[in-house]
Amino acid sequence: MTRERYERRLRAVRVRATVVAVLVIAFALVAAGIGLVVGLRTELSDDVRDAARARASDVARVIEAGRGVPAPTVTAPDEEFLQVVAADGTVVAASENVEGKPALARLAPGESASVDTLLDDDPFLVVAVGARDDGRELVVLDGRDASGVTEATDTVTWLLLIGLPVLLALAAAATWIAVGRALRRVARAEAAQRRFVSDASHELRSPVATVRQHAEVALAHPERTDPRSLAGTVREEAVRMQRLVDDLLLLARADESALLRGGPRPVDLDDLVLAEVRRLRSASPAALRVDSRAVGAARVTGDAEALRRLVRNLGENAARHARTRVAFTLTDAGDGWVRLVVEDDGPGIPAAERARVLDRFVRLDESRARGAGGAGLGLAIVAEVAGAHRGRVEVGVSEGLGGARFTVGLPSAGE
Repeated sequence: MTRERYERRLRAVRVRATVVAVLVIAFALVAAGIGLVVGLRTELSDDVRDAARARASDVARVIEAGRGVPAPTVTAPDEEFLQVVAADGTVVAASENVEGKPALARLAPGESASVDTLLDDDPFLVVAVGARDDGRELVVLDGRDASGVTEATDTVTWLLLIGLPVLLALAAAATWIAVGRALRRVARAEAAQRRFVSDASHELRSPVATVRQHAEVALAHPERTDPRSLAGTVREEAVRMQRLVDDLLLLARADESALLRGGPRPVDLDDLVLAEVRRLRSASPAALRVDSRAVGAARVTGDAEALRRLVRNLGENAARHARTRVAFTLTDAGDGWVRLVVEDDGPGIPAAERARVLDRFVRLDESRARGAGGAGLGLAIVAEVAGAHRGRVEVGVSEGLGGARFTVGLPSAGE
């Protein structure tokens, strides 16, 4: 897939994600808005209805107390009326603002309805309460102006009609930005993966080409071929290829968060460090001194094989660049961290390269032989193993030896 096509696909994903997010948010906001308006209208109508029922009940209690039918009064003639209606629809008593008018509603006790009146252009909410006067069945009607309910719900509706598009626009912009940032990370990861595959292919191509070249020479000129030399070359390149494949598999497991295969277990890190010291002393030239006097007891929790690889890669890196001395330091200071320090008296690492040296396929000296310098994965594996164990790696300058100093901090098993 070309980069242009890949970027088009990312843009399409961004557009689809934004559209889907906006549609979902729009549906949720519209549903919530409708619920808010309906709930507000219901609540306000109930408040008006309760107030009307309370006033009508007061009049009904006066009637049933045997005091006769009073002449009801209202404090806001434009917003309320009262009528006392007999069973045949005759108005027995009424407030001044509806005096002389027929019954404005025919309701049974306990009922309520919206009724048009001449008092206002908006309908009134009328509530009926039953009352008995000397055996005569009466109904007290209290009507309240419900325009406040309409005005409040209309105001909220307009605010929602104005605010919802703004919220949707903000949601669309936020989604567009968030998805764009996420896809940029994906694009960076995809670029890193492409670079990783390219570098891995290049590193694997080199030993394969070497083996093929020697094999073709042997086939073309068998009389000039030394079988032992050919076998040694093939074996050397096979070992190099095997180690590269092992490194690539380990990094692949790290990318899948599967580096700790056997589950975390207590590991005596000092045993691994001392084993690496012995290996370096037996495999390195006699002129190289490997100092382990500062290695103390320390236990961490993790995968023993992965930690052994970390220690070995640090040891090999130090031995490769050291002139005459490599030093290991291992301490558990009791602060919850175990610190492993590996130093050498080599040329060191420039300050500008100390972060990059932990990346994959990084060689600070590209001119050196690949066989001597490796594939540039050793320190990357150190960083991955440390990260998988919730640790960290720091690169600096050795104050005592003058070369490179690698410090690995790992959580102590005691924490």
